[in-house]
Amino acid sequence: MALFSKLFGKSEPTMPEAEQHEGFSITPQSVKEGGQYRLTALIEKDGKSHMLIRADHFASADEANAAAVAKAKMLIDQLGDGLF
Repeated sequence: MALFSKLFGKSEPTMPEAEQHEGFSITPQSVKEGGQYRLTALIEKDGKSHMLIRADHFASADEANAAAVAKAKMLIDQLGDGLF
C-alpha cells in the first residue's frame, strides 16, 4: 500500500504535535496551496483559540510548520493574552 501511495501521491502527511510555550499550546497546521505550503498554526490557551494564518509560503510542510511555531512564539511573546 505504501508503494502505491508514493507512486500516486496519496500519502497523508502526519499531523505535527502541539508545542507548549508560556502556557499556550501551538499546533502547526500547514496548508497545501498549489505546490507550496502556507504558514498556519492554531494557538490555544484556557479554552480560547486563535488561528494564525500568514501569506508566507514554503517548499515543504516541515519548513512551514517550523516557521509557524517560531512566528507563533514571537506573537505570544509580544501580545500574551492580548492575542485573544
